[in-house]
Amino acid sequence: MSNLTNFQIYDLLNHPRPLWLVKINLSETTLWMADLSDCNLSWADLSKTDLSWAIMINANLSNANLSFANLYEVQLNLANLRDANLTRANLTRANLDKASLPGATLVEANLSRAIMSRSNISKSNLSGAILSRADLSKADLIQANLNSANLRLANLFEVNFRGADLQNASLEGADLTGANLADADLRNANLNGATLTDAIMPDGTPAT
Repeated sequence: MSNLTNFQIYDLLNHPRPLWLVKINLSETTLWMADLSDCNLSWADLSKTDLSWAIMINANLSNANLSFANLYEVQLNLANLRDANLTRANLTRANLDKASLPGATLVEANLSRAIMSRSNISKSNLSGAILSRADLSKADLIQANLNSANLRLANLFEVNFRGADLQNASLEGADLTGANLADADLRNANLNGATLTDAIMPDGTPAT
């Protein structure tokens, strides 16, 4: 639980931006529609926090704990989430356009219909994550772990999956046009109905 009272949190969030909130404990609090744009929340504890509809554009959340947090429709455009823990977080319809998530943990996170276009998600752990109908166009997922992830009907246009683990992943109906799957592990992946036009396959050859 947060070690701040509701009044203290309200007062804090009404100070001029950007706020320095490094290592702050805001776990299990309700921060609906809070404006945390440009704030430094690195190493903060936001586990189980309800940040629905919050505005966190360009926020620094590196190494932050966001496990089990509710981030429904949150705006995280350009945010720094390097090495952040988002285990089982709800990021349904979240906007992560151009966000930086290398090394982030997103195990079993719900990213359905999220916007993650042009984001850096390299070497992140998305095993068991739900990414159905998400927009990951032109995202960088080099060496990412997507084992058993649900990418059904996702927009994966020109995504870089080089060296990614896609074992047992569902890519049914996904748009992989121009995607780079070189050295990716697609064992037992479901590619039924997927579009592979101009994609580079695991062996480095163009899709036929």
